[in-house]
Amino acid sequence: MTNDTEGFYAKRFDVTVGDFVLTNQTGTRAAIHRDGLVIDPKSQAFCPHEWINDRGYISLELSQKHPYRREA
Repeated sequence: MTNDTEGFYAKRFDVTVGDFVLTNQTGTRAAIHRDGLVIDPKSQAFCPHEWINDRGYISLELSQKHPYRREA
C-alpha cells in the first residue's frame, strides 16, 4: 500500500465569523470542489487510495479496515 492519493482539509465560509473555517473533513481536490467547499492549500497530504470513500473523502472506517503498513 502506498500513499498515492492527494488529500486536503476542506474549509467552508462561516458568516458568523466572516472567514473560512475547517469542516473536519479531508478529501480529494475534486470532492471538495464538487461540494462547494474550499481547499486549505497548506494541508496537502497523501494517503492510500483504499482510505477514500465513494464520496471522495478519507474514511476512518476504511483506514481501520485497510491499515497502513510500511513496506520494509
